[in-house]
Amino acid sequence: MIVALGIGYLSGAIPFGLILTKSAGLGDVRRIGSGNIGATNVLRTGNKTVAALTLVCDALKGTIPVVLMGWLYGGEAAILAGLAAFFGHLFPLWLKFKGGKGVATNIGVLFGLFWPLGAIFLAVWLAMAFIFRISSLSALTASLLTPLWAYLLGRSDLLLPAVILGAAIWFTHRANIARLLKGEEPKISLANKT
Repeated sequence: MIVALGIGYLSGAIPFGLILTKSAGLGDVRRIGSGNIGATNVLRTGNKTVAALTLVCDALKGTIPVVLMGWLYGGEAAILAGLAAFFGHLFPLWLKFKGGKGVATNIGVLFGLFWPLGAIFLAVWLAMAFIFRISSLSALTASLLTPLWAYLLGRSDLLLPAVILGAAIWFTHRANIARLLKGEEPKISLANKT
């Protein structure tokens, strides 16, 4: 349990959004947009390549510890590692516990635990993003439906983890929810400034 939590947290706490934007000469991503280190905020730099890399890396830091701990110690260790990775992304030690909103890492964790659940989350996110072009609404909808899909797919062992992950995503998006209710939430922009 200690190994799973430790490996998961340390993996999740790697601030890829900050590392990649600084490496690309885009400055500190925490000084733009929402101020967090996730892929959506990195996209606000106008560099789609760096945003895509951030998305992939943030997802993998959820998938890798889940798969590794599951292989070494079994399903319960995989779940613990996934939750730890997710909360490591939200609250990274290196950045005074101010991280991202957890969507990409959540997707990575779900793919690691049970890939059909991750695929459904991603499909719902993409469908909502295509229709409404609002990242937060896509994430909120997908996370709300994930526990239901875990139940329908016969993975009751993933029901509680899905609820925890979903509740945390709603918490990290509380400011977005307020803007959505006011009709002020910005839409996804794919304009490339670089």
